[in-house]
Amino acid sequence: MISQRARYAIKALLALAATESGKPLQTREIAEYGGSIPRSFLEQILLDLKRHRFVESRRGKEGGFRLAKPASEITLGNVLRIMDGPIAPLSCLSVNFYRRCDDCQSEENCALRIGLMEAYKAQVESLERTSLADMLAQANSSNVVKSEDSSDFSGSYI
Repeated sequence: MISQRARYAIKALLALAATESGKPLQTREIAEYGGSIPRSFLEQILLDLKRHRFVESRRGKEGGFRLAKPASEITLGNVLRIMDGPIAPLSCLSVNFYRRCDDCQSEENCALRIGLMEAYKAQVESLERTSLADMLAQANSSNVVKSEDSSDFSGSYI
């Protein structure tokens, strides 16, 4: 399960990715677009995303935040690692945060490790393959179908 911090970070990035041609958004706009993200919490998240070069900011009347790179280059895996740390269910499976399990006799014969390895690989491949641009495209195509099926659908994809 991902943290609320990671959820808000992804929603903020999606808000920035959905804006026209990199137009900066102010924190208030991002908070509203993301579904009422608490602004003080969002400011901390945006600073973290800026430190990791996912967003950039500009001061002034025309200022705000915008993506520092194309939405197609920012994946869920990247964002989750920055916000939540390791994705792996076991430390011995993690590539970036590997640590041998304290209670394991042999990694090669560990049934728990072997059992989780394939599922973990599939999850990581999917997270590394899914970009913000992919998410927006899927949500937009989903909204078209849902809008035709239901007259009360809000159309929000975040």
